[in-house]
Amino acid sequence: MRHIVVVGASAAGLAAVETLRREGYEGTLTLVGDERHAPYDRPPLSKQLLADAWQPERLMLRTPGHLRALGLDLRLGVAATGLDLADRAVRLADGSTVGYDGLVIATGVRPRRLPGEGAHVLRSLDDALTLRDGLAPGRRLVVVGAGFLGAEAAAAARGLGARVTLLEPAPVPLAHAVGEDVGRVLAQAHQDHGVELRTGVTVTEVTEEGVRLADGEVVEADEILVAIGSVPNTGWLADSGLVVDDGVVCDEYCAAAPDVYAAGDVARWHNPLFGVSMRIEHRTNAAEQGMAAARNLLAAGPGRPFAPVPFFWSDQYELKIQAYGHLRGHDEIAVVEGALAERRFLAVYRTGDRVTGVVAAGMPPKAIRHWRQAITSGAAWREAVGTGAADTSAAGAAVREAAPGGPLL
Repeated sequence: MRHIVVVGASAAGLAAVETLRREGYEGTLTLVGDERHAPYDRPPLSKQLLADAWQPERLMLRTPGHLRALGLDLRLGVAATGLDLADRAVRLADGSTVGYDGLVIATGVRPRRLPGEGAHVLRSLDDALTLRDGLAPGRRLVVVGAGFLGAEAAAAARGLGARVTLLEPAPVPLAHAVGEDVGRVLAQAHQDHGVELRTGVTVTEVTEEGVRLADGEVVEADEILVAIGSVPNTGWLADSGLVVDDGVVCDEYCAAAPDVYAAGDVARWHNPLFGVSMRIEHRTNAAEQGMAAARNLLAAGPGRPFAPVPFFWSDQYELKIQAYGHLRGHDEIAVVEGALAERRFLAVYRTGDRVTGVVAAGMPPKAIRHWRQAITSGAAWREAVGTGAADTSAAGAAVREAAPGGPLL
């Protein structure tokens, strides 16, 4: 291959170009990014940067000198607008076309929005800085969506002294991801830190005064953050011939077409470890998949299947939350260390008859690491967990009983 193009200049794209050079590729290497910034880290946007603990320079993934050493044809501030598979060419917003022998798609996702004007989203460095400028003691922030992004932003805003209302349509925040009882633990942490958490409410639009709920009520706000999920950036691939279905559809090697691979938040690939198709929006996966896609692009054959144990973390107040595995659609949860009511616990997840995930909060990192191997090996539930683990329904009842003022939700 004489010319490889990587579209997307964040964690996955950077990992891809670095891996290509490390693996000995000496040809032309073009990295395209729609933001004007050099590659930077996104997880701190809703944590340290929004909390005003870090400045933007600390988020940069590589120094200018390191990027120069990669010998890149670096195209920042210009989006990809189209792909021609037959001619092997990427069209850019500035009117230029870049031909390729190999292509890695790493264009990530964009935030979902609500009708109306004036609300913030939180995906880019500029988004985070703009929102931070509007937060101060006494300012009213409404966060729509109590997923990890919305919850982290709420915690950061409370640290700045803002008054925070967190609105969530589900009865229990994050129940779809981590289960109801673990979700209640995280919800209680927000309430204990002065967040007004309202569940079971649907926001229909942004107004000049705040946000309107489905029942017509307007929740007033000085600043509004919409954190209701994201959409893969695949619009530029319309009519390209690639299969797009909630992401660029790939096989277990991250291949979407001959000499075309995808990586990071935009990629939906078959993970043979769990036997399911998945698209993961976590920082660790982006870097690992960028490396895997680059290696398989250079491989003489199909390469190696990408079969990771997904990992993510979240910082909310004093809680450090860590998780391995595929948690969605689980059948059972067992607390094997600590207690939910104490917000110091390790919970293991079962799907079918095997261990498929683990979540820890308030625990040292080493407490969770050996469970990664259990997930990788497909350990049988009873052998790995045993029969002495706490039943989360009882533990969850204890959490609800301990909640100040009565039931949590």
